[in-house]
Amino acid sequence: MKYIDNLDHMDATLNLALEEYILTQLDINETYLLFYSMSPTVIVGKNQNTFEEINMDFIKENNIAVTRRLSGGGAVYNDEGDLSFSFITKDDGDSFHNYRKFTEPVIRALHQMGVQAELQGRNDLAVGDKKISGNAQFSTRGRMFSHGTLLFDVNLENVARALNPDAEKYLSKGIKSVRARVTNIREHLNKEMTIKEFKQTLLRYIFEGEEEIPEYKLTEEDWQHVREIRDQRYRNWDWVYGKSPTFNVKQKHRFPSGTVDVRLKVTKGMIEEAKIYGDFFGVGDIEDIEKRLIGVRYDRERIAERLSTIDVEYYLGKISKHDLLGMMF
Repeated sequence: MKYIDNLDHMDATLNLALEEYILTQLDINETYLLFYSMSPTVIVGKNQNTFEEINMDFIKENNIAVTRRLSGGGAVYNDEGDLSFSFITKDDGDSFHNYRKFTEPVIRALHQMGVQAELQGRNDLAVGDKKISGNAQFSTRGRMFSHGTLLFDVNLENVARALNPDAEKYLSKGIKSVRARVTNIREHLNKEMTIKEFKQTLLRYIFEGEEEIPEYKLTEEDWQHVREIRDQRYRNWDWVYGKSPTFNVKQKHRFPSGTVDVRLKVTKGMIEEAKIYGDFFGVGDIEDIEKRLIGVRYDRERIAERLSTIDVEYYLGKISKHDLLGMMF
């Protein structure tokens, strides 16, 4: 495994572009570790409806940036007090959805610093009943990354005010608010340290046994490609906000493995437009299912027939075709 230094860039769009560049352009047989922090930013999951996930007034008033990532899952607020990590590696068939594999080195390092973190639920790290990290994954062409936040010293009030969380998600956990659900790592350390010292300590523990941390040094040519990806995707309005057609049918359900929100434009009984939002963790591009629904009569049997040759769980994670049809009707 090699460490990649992002040179302390605080632009979330640049850091996500760097992560994508490492995933798709560097040595396919190598594993890389990337850390990054950022100026105040909300990052929405790949399949989410940005307008519904964020508190637009608060974001504009406080100059908070907004972008979308490649991985699924829910929206997160990050700022200079967050340290995000990303393991970029081969998709060997056993690693995708295996959050324990990628969070275990981080958990061990946190334990060394006195933070009693553990993996909880499908993708969170928590101290007691309070979350300190959310994780997500993305896979393409035999490569994948598993990335997560580490709330070191984040403005927790902004976490609560910048997002419009799904109330059903928190009620299902018996939690009244986002603010009540999160805590900062700094409060649990066995000694005081800055976020830079925290990063260096993590690196030392993760690369334990190495005399010198192996590193891939980015060239100016690498950075040029990264900036191109940043501009083409992460600063692109259509990618971040997307086109939102007018829907007259809306069905939403929270499953144990994530929320699915189906929006349809139905005219004279026929589906003209379809969009599926949610914080589910699938591998495939959800647009494949959306396209299959267009031109079909809004009828359970007709839709079941149209989806008969598609593996719904490949797109929605642990949500089956039966689950999807059940919630739609």
